[in-house]
Amino acid sequence: MKRLLLSILTFLFILSCQDKGRNMQVKTLFTSKVPMTELLNKEAKTIKNRFNPPRDYKRVMVTLKSFAYYLQNFKLEPHEAKVHLYNGELKYRQDVHTAILDIDVGKRDLQQCADATMRLRAEYLFQQKQYDKISFNFTNGFKASYSKWRKGYRINVNGNKVTWYKSTQNATSYQSFRKYLVMVFSYAGTLSLAKELPDRKLEELQIGDIFIQGGSPGHAIIVVDMAENKLCEKMFLLAQSYMPAQEIHILKNPTNTSISPWYSTRNLEKLITPEWTFTKDDIKYFK
Repeated sequence: MKRLLLSILTFLFILSCQDKGRNMQVKTLFTSKVPMTELLNKEAKTIKNRFNPPRDYKRVMVTLKSFAYYLQNFKLEPHEAKVHLYNGELKYRQDVHTAILDIDVGKRDLQQCADATMRLRAEYLFQQKQYDKISFNFTNGFKASYSKWRKGYRINVNGNKVTWYKSTQNATSYQSFRKYLVMVFSYAGTLSLAKELPDRKLEELQIGDIFIQGGSPGHAIIVVDMAENKLCEKMFLLAQSYMPAQEIHILKNPTNTSISPWYSTRNLEKLITPEWTFTKDDIKYFK
């Protein structure tokens, strides 16, 4: 009953925000009066607890067991930890992040930008035992479904021809799941993910959405937390991996240090992050 009530209240709040967004033009320029130190709880161990929303903003309420809840409560490495590459070396830039997600990057140069967003989505679905929803397209359009992988099928790649073949008995372990992700990361990327996912409007931005530009190279980052004010204006946190494959980290805001690491949707045309620039039309979401 409590969960149903929370869902109803959240739905009504979203409708209210949409109405305000259509009928109200906000002309004030945002400036936070909260010192950066008050936005950060250095000893906290999760995204939700590590970062306080800026003044006059409240963290978005999410449904228990949702993808948004999974991201908000993701465990972080200790404050001031450094970003490492897949081979154990340090990332050449240590000035772009404010926190690191406590999840491995693997031993190969595979879990880069789009792969990191797919990893988080797949890990969440695996944790929730929603195996049939774990599926990603390769760059050539081949649908790599984890539910078929679990039944013992494997993928053969011969040039641009990709086929399934029966290899083993049902493979339902987490280790087998990780092998499936290695295959996905090897043949999927920003180009395929940008084509696969539907568009999202900026005013409808949600936790779990991604900003993505498909290409070689392209880039993708994921929204891992969000807060709103009474005018339904949004603040959000962003996480990325990069090239070469590296630990997933939460980005600083290079254009507004007063609210960093939060980003604002107010008057957003270009989203400038430390290592890539997106536009408000680059938003996609996982179905």
